[in-house]
Amino acid sequence: MRPLLCSLFGLSLFAADWPQLRGPHGSGLCPSCGRLPTEFGPQKNVLWKTALPEGKSSPVLVGNRIFLTAAEGDDLITMCLSRVTGQVQWRRSIRAAKRETQHTLNHRAAPTPVTDGKRVFVFFADFGLAAYDVDGDPLWQFPLGPFNSQHGIVASPVYADGRVVLVCDQDTDAFILAVDAITGKLAWKTPRHVINGYSTPIIHRPDRGVTQVIAPGSYQLTAYSIVDGEQIWFARGLTCQPKSAPTIAGDTLYFNGWTTGNDAGQQVDLPPFAEVIAAADANRDGKLAPVELPKPWQPTGTWRAVDLDRDGFLNEREWTFFRTRRASRNAMLAVRLGGSGDVTDTHVLWRFEKSLPDVPAPLVYNNVVFLFRNGGIATTLDARSGKLLKQARLTGALEDYYASPIGVDGKVYIATEQGKVVVLRAAGDWEILAINDFESGIFATPAIAEGRLYIRTRNALYAVGSRE
Repeated sequence: MRPLLCSLFGLSLFAADWPQLRGPHGSGLCPSCGRLPTEFGPQKNVLWKTALPEGKSSPVLVGNRIFLTAAEGDDLITMCLSRVTGQVQWRRSIRAAKRETQHTLNHRAAPTPVTDGKRVFVFFADFGLAAYDVDGDPLWQFPLGPFNSQHGIVASPVYADGRVVLVCDQDTDAFILAVDAITGKLAWKTPRHVINGYSTPIIHRPDRGVTQVIAPGSYQLTAYSIVDGEQIWFARGLTCQPKSAPTIAGDTLYFNGWTTGNDAGQQVDLPPFAEVIAAADANRDGKLAPVELPKPWQPTGTWRAVDLDRDGFLNEREWTFFRTRRASRNAMLAVRLGGSGDVTDTHVLWRFEKSLPDVPAPLVYNNVVFLFRNGGIATTLDARSGKLLKQARLTGALEDYYASPIGVDGKVYIATEQGKVVVLRAAGDWEILAINDFESGIFATPAIAEGRLYIRTRNALYAVGSRE
């Protein structure tokens, strides 16, 4: 099918879109997506397969189009594929302006695009934001960086009310900004008093008042006005490095935060900076060198992880973040939406702290919260009370999980790093229905629409569905 033909009748063919990471509203759900097969794989129930350059961004869908990003060398690539055939409709490249420091699990094309139906917006940490119309014509660019992040900026952009919003949490000078979707001009930019974080925000439209952008960060959730970036409310109780994404069900936001060294019982009470300086600052220069810190006060990881400005020493800000980190606790939180200012004591409904995921976002499906931890541990909680319903290993898929789960057709789909897609019955007492092996790594969260499941592996995109 030729691109022009797709352009002419594509939007009337497809009523259901998947416009951002985790789909409509960032929920991972698609009630109107129809029936999806339980069993599939490279040779079963595959409608088409298209080879791709490497990338870890998730596919997004609008009309008859699929958008995703990739990278080859210093070419930062945005691609459009046909949902009907998988044929590449267009491919555009931006030359990287720099090369940001990244964790080996990160990727230059990890952030997922977002679309408003007329335009597609992409973010590359090695360049910044860029926009194309759906036919691939460049609209604007908004360079950003360089960044000072331990593992690399990886949050995906989100869209609301004519603005593209991006969170850039880094160890110094973190911020959240909004760019006008049509012009690419800065609408607002708000500093964030956080360190490196990797979570994509979520949009909340209350019954009254302005649209909110809710962004997890170091030690707290914060809601901002889409109009001017002003803080509306915040809730404390998060850990240091949020990697998961929040989800909203009804009037409640759910968020899971996990960081190494912050499980229950691992907390350490460190003294305030003034006490440490008085006891350990041998040369009285007002900062702390590695050789000056007594062993009980030393970081458990690398010095670089706490030396936020990378000057070889710890100042008061850095020590305070380190001290807070050692005292914080990993938790799954349910937060009632609404309020203003600090809502921690009034709006946090419950916490759960046992065997939590690292990266996958929570899925709330039929009043059940689904969580997936590395090693193949699946947990279900009652969404209203936080009561544990079931926690057990996914036999046959005891692997690591970086994609987020999706729920459709009474089933939950979750992909492993090693390339297996596990299908569960969507219930508190879940059971495994199938394990489908693609034999190629999966980091991208699948997209779903109209009886099709779009799965990105390391080097290909599959459209899965019944051939009937």
